[in-house]
Amino acid sequence: MELGQKELGDAVGVSAPTVARWENGQDFPKGEKLPALAAALGQPLDALFPYEGPPDLQLLRCDAGLSVAQAAEIIGTSRVPVSNAESGRRRLADAYIQPLATAYRVTEKELLAAQDCSFGVRPKISPDSQASAPRTVGEKINYLLEHGYPGQEAPSDEKIARAVNDYAGTAVVTADDVVALRTGVTTEASDTVRAGLASALQVDSALFQDDAEVSPAAREFLESLRFLGSIRGGRILGLAARGNSEGLSAEMMATINSLVGELKHKLPEDGE
Repeated sequence: MELGQKELGDAVGVSAPTVARWENGQDFPKGEKLPALAAALGQPLDALFPYEGPPDLQLLRCDAGLSVAQAAEIIGTSRVPVSNAESGRRRLADAYIQPLATAYRVTEKELLAAQDCSFGVRPKISPDSQASAPRTVGEKINYLLEHGYPGQEAPSDEKIARAVNDYAGTAVVTADDVVALRTGVTTEASDTVRAGLASALQVDSALFQDDAEVSPAAREFLESLRFLGSIRGGRILGLAARGNSEGLSAEMMATINSLVGELKHKLPEDGE
């Protein structure tokens, strides 16, 4: 049977009107509600709410299904130490590390690493990870075509060429030229072509400059495109991504979009 607002709310521990506000985008669920929400939808947490990068303290707490108040109760304090640590203002006292690690179901080492992330200390990116980022003009075109058009057909090489030429005001590329760039046969492109490609694929022109990778800001923009493209008939949950109160990844939104209104999963049995 389908999960109605009340049924989903009961499974997550909120009211039906709260679920309604999620559905129409007026509100987002708190991070600690996401594990229960994933369980109610019958989906793994990491699959339904993907998270990129190392976790911080807020993510660990939310993934444990705990509010700030509940975490504070575990260490016998007010909310201040937990909130200060999560916001990067003051680190946790040593006495709080072990009980919170246990409550969050992680090791003390993992908790301390997450605390470093909350304070802006990020692990170094490996050379392999850097190499995987799209760098050439062709790699960037392919990346944008793959991730920028959810639920709709990506522009063809012919359409991209026409858009580039329209931007330039003259014929500067052909469809075969676009294919050559995408397949790596050609790696060079003029400034006019690069700017035209950015216009055709609806991204900032800086993305197509030499050695420019797909930056976090550009990835966020792509995720926004995917989110907008995944909206179907207004039946989409306005959910907050894990560790992000402002929105969620396009992957998760696309998954939610395919589920909402079509769910056949039963509520978890008592005790699950």
